[in-house]
Amino acid sequence: MTTLSIRCAAVLAAMLGLLAPSLAGEPNWPDHITIGTASLGGTYYVYGEALAKILTRALDIPVARQATEGPVQNIELLEAGDVQLAFVTTGVALQAWDATGVWVGRPPARSLRALFPMYDTPFVFLVLQNSGITSISRISGRRVGVGPRGGTSATYALEFFGTLNGEAELVYGDYADLATQLREGKIDAFFAAAGAPFPAFVELEAKTKVRYLPLSPEQVKKLRLAMPELASTRVPAGTYPSLRQHYETVGLYNFAVARADLSTDLAYQIVKATFDNQQALTEAHPAAAATIPANIEHNSFLPLHPGAIRFYQHVGKAGLSD
Repeated sequence: MTTLSIRCAAVLAAMLGLLAPSLAGEPNWPDHITIGTASLGGTYYVYGEALAKILTRALDIPVARQATEGPVQNIELLEAGDVQLAFVTTGVALQAWDATGVWVGRPPARSLRALFPMYDTPFVFLVLQNSGITSISRISGRRVGVGPRGGTSATYALEFFGTLNGEAELVYGDYADLATQLREGKIDAFFAAAGAPFPAFVELEAKTKVRYLPLSPEQVKKLRLAMPELASTRVPAGTYPSLRQHYETVGLYNFAVARADLSTDLAYQIVKATFDNQQALTEAHPAAAATIPANIEHNSFLPLHPGAIRFYQHVGKAGLSD
């Protein structure tokens, strides 16, 4: 039995267990909802702002986006009950669920429940065109901006560089600030995992000439062997003005998650409102074009929230892939 099959079986068992209680009844909704997103200049931040507006209208309760350092902090806040919803990448969520990687030494984060898929997150290397850096190997020994410490980029940076046989001085900070630092020559490169088009890259493209450093097929293979949760993906040509060819890379899927104790009816309404207003989300950020029920299949380990299960049953999705 494959690892994926085992994980999918575990998800199915959890789903059946969660479905046992009655889903009927009027829940006690909170007087407000907070969504853990990420820093200014990131896709989570833009997506979260749009989602907060949609849910405020649909649920008739205040919904606010909270700026954070990204998935690691989002899971911490969710586990503590300080936010009700959060955005995560599957890689960071897997580490928290299994208490490995950035979560080693802590209790497993078992209150996470998946609500809906968001979009794919490709890992991208970017430098200024006049930097003289023409390949990832030439980043070795340079100062590289990797986003907030709690973000996906920062979580994976050391393993990425180690796998690609390089070293770098990692510089942390919010994405908007790092974009400014790159433009001013205070850092040499940008390593980011975010939905495309990434706002910080868009800002850079508007102010200066940049170069996207490609990954070779061999490098993609090495990264996937070292980190099996990564999937092959691409940033299509034309996503950014300077990107004239498809950018082949690796990525992780993003999911909106909630605490297990969130009201079933409220979770159902959140998922429904999100998909009902997917066009408005896409207008806020093009990555939301992937926020569709079919992409729930990109989750292979997190149990679905009972309210989400109810929604996917209505649309004929089991929430699992073989």
